[in-house]
Amino acid sequence: MTAVALFGAGRIGKIHAANLAAQPGAHLKYVVDTHQPSAQELAAQYGARVSDIDSALADPEVGAVVIASSTDTHADLILRAAAHGKAIFCEKPVDLTLERARQCAAAVKEAGVACLIGFQRRYDPTFAAVKARIEAGEIGQPEVLVVTSRDPGAPPVDYIKRSGGIFKDMLIHDFDICRWILADEAISVQATASVLTDPAIGEAGDADTTAVTIRTRSGRLCQINTSRRAAYGYDQRFEVLGSLGMLQAGNHRPTEVTAYGGQQVSTDLPEHFFLERYRAAYALEMAHFFDVVQHGVTPRTTVEDGVKALELADAATRSWQENRLISL
Repeated sequence: MTAVALFGAGRIGKIHAANLAAQPGAHLKYVVDTHQPSAQELAAQYGARVSDIDSALADPEVGAVVIASSTDTHADLILRAAAHGKAIFCEKPVDLTLERARQCAAAVKEAGVACLIGFQRRYDPTFAAVKARIEAGEIGQPEVLVVTSRDPGAPPVDYIKRSGGIFKDMLIHDFDICRWILADEAISVQATASVLTDPAIGEAGDADTTAVTIRTRSGRLCQINTSRRAAYGYDQRFEVLGSLGMLQAGNHRPTEVTAYGGQQVSTDLPEHFFLERYRAAYALEMAHFFDVVQHGVTPRTTVEDGVKALELADAATRSWQENRLISL
């Protein structure tokens, strides 16, 4: 039985707690959160105890930690958990600064512990099927990846002010998809962005609508378009053009019923938000984490992947702010 300490009892912490409870051989022992009522409620739900950081990490029975707390706590918790020899699962991003993220990667390597970063899209059954079919050679050599990623609405401006900006907060998932699907590293990033949905986002120093072009070492191209507003729901699609054809991964809908009438043909809107769209992916990534912890399988999403995605996010931020192509 692997005892687990969960840091963060908010929205994503609750998702991970539920998925932890479903893992054979895993036991949620501690919940740690600065908001005590949230920690107490979640701990009571799963038979865990409320604790503080030091006590949870010092417990020799704790073999793994799940970090689902605010971004500004990630790096410190990774460093402290690594120093205690714990296996680590951490939500994205590793940190908002490259220097600190690289420090985490170095500490994890020195400690010899597993550290997975929560790029849950890699575990999504639809996206994973596209990756498998590319690797099987179905479309030959991938040449162009086009990613569409749109939220139904922006988070509160108070969150945006401390998020690190849209490229580090939102597009970091898309940068990971680019590296994963094309199996290549970027040599240049060109990004532009606008404020089209809410002037308050611009006043906070951020943007809400972006377009990014990435060129890889082998000359492959990736285009990413994102928006903080999609009136029709959570829009998550991509297509890969290869030398022998194309593969597309479309949106998920609550049902696959199509209605045919005298005036229109209609389907359900896409699922509303990431909690619904990636429900299966969150469960699969937690199951994979415990395969790593308990059976020693090779991690699919490492702290190094977190650093690489952050490098692209940092480059895109600079490209937008400085209005120039960034070479890597």
